Amino acid sequence: MKNNDWFPTMFDDFFNNGFMPRANSTAPAVNVKETDKEYTMELAAPGIKKEYCRVGINDEGFLTVAIENKQEHKHEDKNHHYLRREFSYSNYEQNYTLPDDVQKDNISAKVEDGILTITMPKTAPKEKVTKSIEIS
Repeated sequence: MKNNDWFPTMFDDFFNNGFMPRANSTAPAVNVKETDKEYTMELAAPGIKKEYCRVGINDEGFLTVAIENKQEHKHEDKNHHYLRREFSYSNYEQNYTLPDDVQKDNISAKVEDGILTITMPKTAPKEKVTKSIEIS
């Protein structure tokens, strides 16, 4: 091992432990798809159950998504000793601005295979009105 090989390893071990979690570990990855009829938002939350999720619209009209950590912390088995543990789960809550053409009353959500999927149907396109207005 070279003299400077310990340098990146030392910092990696310091920043990636239980006391200093990774910066992006609390926010799930999010995909947003759009079709002619709807928007679909997918949040990756491996192992998540629907009981741990809340989806709603708050007083300001934002879509609120919350995922709560309900995982029980069990004492380690005496027969196993982890050299490194990277699985960590924490609470997540985020407000999202909805596009103007979302039918807020018809938003639905489901959890399947570790993905929280939120479907937001679009309203019918509004007819454009073009007309002259007489000035009096």
